[in-house]
Amino acid sequence: MQSNFEWDDAKNRANIKKHKISFDEAQYAFLDEQRIIAVDINHSSDVEKRYYCFGKTEKGIVTVRFIFRNSMIRIIGAGYWRKGKNEYEKKNNI
Repeated sequence: MQSNFEWDDAKNRANIKKHKISFDEAQYAFLDEQRIIAVDINHSSDVEKRYYCFGKTEKGIVTVRFIFRNSMIRIIGAGYWRKGKNEYEKKNNI
């Protein structure tokens, strides 16, 4: 997927090991027409807002944590987390 995404390679490797999903895979959640974008209130600051994307990929519903930086979406974490799945299903009446 060619896009305006970026990430730290070391963080990507750690994410794969811990959550079994690469940031390359996670970016496909943004293509889901029913995706949900929400502000991450607990981790945002006055300097930088953080967001969640809850979206469906081939392997399931993914929660992607990200920020906007220099006109890019910078992925900072991703996983198949129950809370994100529940939010996605609730908002999409699944």
